[in-house]
Order: sequence, then C-alpha cells, then structure tokens
Amino acid sequence: MEKQQVLVLGAGYAGLMAALRLAPHTRVTLVDPSPAFTERVRLHERAAGRPDITHPLDALTRRAGVVHLAARATGIDPAARRITTDDGRRRGYDRLVYALGSRTADPGERAYTPETAAELHKRLLDGPGELTVVGGGLTGIELAAEIAESHDAWKVRLVTDGEVGAGLSAKGRAHVRTTLTGLGVRIEEGRRVARPEDVDADVVVWATAMTANTALAEAAGITLDPGGRVRVDATLRSVSHPDIYAVGDAAAMATPGAGALRMACATALTSGSHAASSIIAETRGREPKPLRFRFMAQCVSLGRRDGLIQLVRADDSPRETVLCGGTAARTKEQVVRFTVGALRLAARRPGAVPLIPGIG
Repeated sequence: MEKQQVLVLGAGYAGLMAALRLAPHTRVTLVDPSPAFTERVRLHERAAGRPDITHPLDALTRRAGVVHLAARATGIDPAARRITTDDGRRRGYDRLVYALGSRTADPGERAYTPETAAELHKRLLDGPGELTVVGGGLTGIELAAEIAESHDAWKVRLVTDGEVGAGLSAKGRAHVRTTLTGLGVRIEEGRRVARPEDVDADVVVWATAMTANTALAEAAGITLDPGGRVRVDATLRSVSHPDIYAVGDAAAMATPGAGALRMACATALTSGSHAASSIIAETRGREPKPLRFRFMAQCVSLGRRDGLIQLVRADDSPRETVLCGGTAARTKEQVVRFTVGALRLAARRPGAVPLIPGIG
C-alpha cells in the first residue's frame, strides 16, 4: 500500500517533532521558509548577545527522510486537500498538520519583541540608555533579567498591569522580585500600557500576550475557538476538518487532567508527537487515542547565574515548592537542552520518542 502524503506547516517544536516521528510511516513534507530550527525558548539569550540559537533543519530532516520545502504556505484548500505556497507551487495531502505557532501581539514599529531578538541586540550595542520591558509574564521576566545582567550600562525597567510573575507562587514571585531588583531592574506593577508610544524610554521591548498564527486556517474555513486557535478534539484533529491536525501554540488543546493547555515548548513537543501517533494509528486502521498531558513545572531564567523552578499541579497552578539560584539556572539549561535532544532522538529513533516521560 502506498504511504500517505502528510504536509506539516511550520518547523517549530511541534511541527518538527510531528514530521520526524511520521517519517518512517508516511511521506512527509515539512513546509517552512527558514533553513533552520530556532530555539524559541532562548530568544531572551539571543537578545542579550548569545551568537546563535538555531540548528540547520537539513541535519535533522535529511537523516529522517523528511522533505523540507523552503517556502511559506499562503493558502489551504481543504476541499481539494491542497496547499499553495509563496513560490507558486501547489501540494496535495492526505493529512495536514497545522503547526504555525504563535507570535507576540503586534505592538507597532517602535517596539522590539522576542521575535526580533537579533535586532534588539544590535540596538543594545549602539549605546546605553533606558530600556523598558512591557509584560510581567515569564517572557518579560527573562528578557529583563538577561539584558540587565549582560548590559549593565543600560537602565532596565519592567512594567506590567498586574503582578510580576502572577502565575507563580508567593515564594516564586518573591525570588523573581529580589533577583530583578538585585540586577538593577526597576519594577512597576499595576500600570497598564496600551501602546509603545506611551512609554518614555530609548528602547521598548513588547513581551505581552501571544497570539496564534491562524489567519491561514481562518481563511480556509477551519473552525477556531474564541481565542483564535484551531479548535481540535481530544486526538488533535480539527473539529471541522478531520483530515487536518493542529498542534502547538496554534491549537486550542485541552486534557482532563490539565484543562486548557497554555502555549509552551512542553505542550508543543507533546502535541507534535501525539498528532504523529494519531496519524500513524489512522494509517493502521485504528482509532487515535486522546491526548494525555499534565503540567509539572515552570522553568524561568533569571540571567545566566540564577533561575527559578516553580513546581506546579497538573493544571499548571503553582505549588509552594520552588528551586532557586544557581541550581535552578543549571536545571533550566538542562531542560532547554533536552528539547533539542528530543528532536535529535526523533530524527535518529522516532519510535523511542513515545517512551520519553512528558512527551510520549
């Protein structure tokens, strides 16, 4: 029997994991304009001066037998089971994996975002001044700490409309505040900023809520949830188009134990692997199993020498137990390295991925 053709849109954590796991069982084409996989969880490090956070896609895809189409998907025709790309090509599919991820909500031209980390670093090298990070979530915390530690000539401020680290425990928030203050970061809580122009600073870094990259799905008539993510069932199939799976930040995923899954690297890797398992099951005439996932911890960088590991319940609510300091920083680094290691394992031994706790 001829193998099914699967198109995977997006080569982030979720899309790349799905493509690598599917490779032995289907014909896989990975559609992404970039020649490299970017470690998105290291964007704050790139802003501070880390030279590179990318890995050549070919090193992973070629070994696995995945075809990388270096183009951007511009349209999906679910009725014809076909996509179009910006180079004018059309590709048919039996199954489609929608893994186009998310981005920081567009702040306009004046502000930098985590996605423009390389440009932000160049600006920091131009000379000291005042820099304001807008957003008190984990992304904003990591950016403020990393920049303050590595560019101490800059005056760094962190502004948020609520508490800094609102999703952390009291101990976790206290450690974050102490560490940021020790690095010279001025914290302003309870201040809502509507646009970068409202901030008096030489550089503004926008680190507020993320928005799913689902314009392509919406234009194709694929059902979205009220938050703008692709609505999926328990197996990660689109509720409106069962031959389309959605994974990672672009998908509105939920499990009985965790509830609605937030956008995160951990949920991306797990959902990418599960979508592959679901498609493999379909090719074998079996009904896919529902996704199982529970949160365990939140890992936060506070510069290169400090960090926070916040233990959480299955639903991501914080426990009082935290790990701080250098040990936490080293643990966070190992977690980040593990994500790339999981992808490399998927390229070499895709069948071993389901055995990894937290991913399989």
